[in-house]
Amino acid sequence: MNLFLEILLLCATVIYSYLEVFVKLFIPVKRKSVSSEIVLITGAGHGIGRATACEFAKHQSTLVLWDVNKLGVEETAEECRRLGAAAHVFLVNCSKRDEIYIAADKVKKDIGDVTILVNNAGVIFCADLLSIQDHEVQNTFDVNILAHFWTTRRFLPAMMRKNHGHVVTVASAAGHQGVEFMITYCSSKFAAVGFHKALTAELSALGKHGIKTSCLCPIFVNTGFVKNPSSRHLPILKPEAVAKALLDGILTNKKMIFVPSFLSFQLILNFFLPERALAALNKLQGIKFDAIIQASKKEE
Repeated sequence: MNLFLEILLLCATVIYSYLEVFVKLFIPVKRKSVSSEIVLITGAGHGIGRATACEFAKHQSTLVLWDVNKLGVEETAEECRRLGAAAHVFLVNCSKRDEIYIAADKVKKDIGDVTILVNNAGVIFCADLLSIQDHEVQNTFDVNILAHFWTTRRFLPAMMRKNHGHVVTVASAAGHQGVEFMITYCSSKFAAVGFHKALTAELSALGKHGIKTSCLCPIFVNTGFVKNPSSRHLPILKPEAVAKALLDGILTNKKMIFVPSFLSFQLILNFFLPERALAALNKLQGIKFDAIIQASKKEE
């Protein structure tokens, strides 16, 4: 095909895509069933992970719950069982590749092939670049992004054989926009967003259209990990609200799930506003939280 015809085809595809999006505004999107799925959630002992497990439990999914916190993950399992779902608990430190591989093999042997993988486990250290410790930087990347590689590499082959499954990446709005005193966290979440986009492209190139992908990007969530978060105009979210938005996105095979939804429009401004204007917008939002900034003060 010559270049002119390829450009015409591209234009037609763009127009069709816009029309498709417009029509979907008025036609309810069909939701898939997850009642027969085996759902593995990392970081399931707390916050978004626990709330997401409970949402899947309402749909009678079989749940595989991973966390390093024994008490927390067992409490999550009990909540899920009260909702009528089968729940299996595994103590896994997602910063340890060997632990992930061992647990993954045990899941496949004892429970079956995971069909929905929710890479949710995460850590955060709020500090300026000169204050954060080396081991905190390492741990952030081990849990927030490298664990996504180890879990997905273990569970994706079965999904590919059946051309069926769903890989969920829990990232953050901080994976699209830098935040002061969160350099390590933002960097890891930017990587998580990149992981999701590249995996989506790769599955499409391989013709595995039956395997869906979703990426969750909320603003501050009140999980206790960030101390005293506040903002002039942006809400501090509850884990339950975020989990509901996530499950809705999974059931409708939504690629990028922003919470709140207007966040997607705000992030578009990053591509159009000059640097000075972006700085003014960030100042207007008045985002605050407790952070260690002692190192920079010492330099003064």
